[in-house]
Amino acid sequence: MKCEHCTRKECSKKTKTDDQEYALDVLSPAQENGEKGEFHKLADAKIFLSDCLACDSCVTAEEGIQISQQNAKDFFRVLNLNKKCDTSKHKVLAVSVCPQSLPYFAAKFSLSVTDASRRLCGFLKSLGVHYVFDTTIAADFSILESQKEFVHRYHRHSEDEPALPMLTSACPGWVRYAERVLGHPVTPHLCTAKSPQQIMGSLVKDYFARRQNLSPDKIFHVIVAPCYDKKLEALGEDFTALHGSRGADCVLTSGEIIQIMERSDLSVKEASVDTLFGDLEEELRRHDGTSSDGYLAHVFRHAAKELFNKDVREVTYRTLRNKDFQEVTLEKDGEVLLRFAAAYGFRNIQNVVLKLKRGKFPYHFVEVLACPRGCLNGKGQAQTEDGHADKALLQQMEAIYTDIPVRPPESSAHMQKLYQEWLDGADSPRVQEALHTAHQDPVYPVSNLLDIKW
Repeated sequence: MKCEHCTRKECSKKTKTDDQEYALDVLSPAQENGEKGEFHKLADAKIFLSDCLACDSCVTAEEGIQISQQNAKDFFRVLNLNKKCDTSKHKVLAVSVCPQSLPYFAAKFSLSVTDASRRLCGFLKSLGVHYVFDTTIAADFSILESQKEFVHRYHRHSEDEPALPMLTSACPGWVRYAERVLGHPVTPHLCTAKSPQQIMGSLVKDYFARRQNLSPDKIFHVIVAPCYDKKLEALGEDFTALHGSRGADCVLTSGEIIQIMERSDLSVKEASVDTLFGDLEEELRRHDGTSSDGYLAHVFRHAAKELFNKDVREVTYRTLRNKDFQEVTLEKDGEVLLRFAAAYGFRNIQNVVLKLKRGKFPYHFVEVLACPRGCLNGKGQAQTEDGHADKALLQQMEAIYTDIPVRPPESSAHMQKLYQEWLDGADSPRVQEALHTAHQDPVYPVSNLLDIKW
């Protein structure tokens, strides 16, 4: 079976059925010790690593071991620790849920996305979780910083020192592929804005920790995400930026959470999602993307206004080679002022890379996502038993996601407050440190990418 992240013509990845070492038994500490613990009934979920995480060109053996530890066992370990008398070992347990996971829960529960979020929040708190957050606010930061960076790149772009195209960096599968495999000339074009998961880790372990008068290592932060690549992203986070504490301590996919819920007989009282500010969450909202955080639409509108004083209300997508490669243009008197594209899935990504390397690239900006059809189609949710996308469920999820109200990050009531309280203003040096990163090039030689069959 071919692995999309692989840099070689043959991939070492085995199928799920003939490689059981990638199947992880999730056991609570009580079950491991032969005890009858409070969470022992939730402990028999089977988890398989995503296909794209087992390619030896992207994942080291050490990372493979660390990924295998990113499962519900670690989650239960902290829950059970909090039930013991030694309070010095207790942790404040916070769970942050990606907005692309919520339509999956809504579809599985046959509820509205608001009711599904309340059911999920109530379940997690019944287990012993203290706070449940929505990562949309972290995506607000990521989008706003991406907008500013694009305008800056546009102004300093030249033939001698090309700063464009700018390629998005929110998808961990794509970023790992770019950093571990592609290197120059691709990595200089990656947006330096951190992903929503990375920013959420900083918000919880830094801003929220200080508001609660907690040391970051006293918080155990779990991310619920639609794909397995988020587990890898958590492993790559910088410890020093958070005083020796990783931003995300554990990543569980939406599918793993559903498995836990299906094996639970807890009586669940629904609860509202928390905010970082202590008040109750307002109505759920999303960004302007059909299946993702919509970087293209938001950056396009911002660039049109800032660079050409054009107000773009409706972003019109034009499908090109396939439904996962679309183009958006801003034109005036027959001249193309801005040309943006969305490239989803690694076959489209490979075409982008080849054109970029050959110097025949017509785009100013590309929203790049590893999964065909975007984040809703992450391998951690909406999958059939044989590992393929559940098309009927995915279609239902897309309809649910589309119905969530769109609100631009500029209109978020909390954003300016956070910039000021957390980062000393939107233009302070702390913004660069907290919200941006530097992308690394491969540290080993890779094979020629031009002859790979995708």
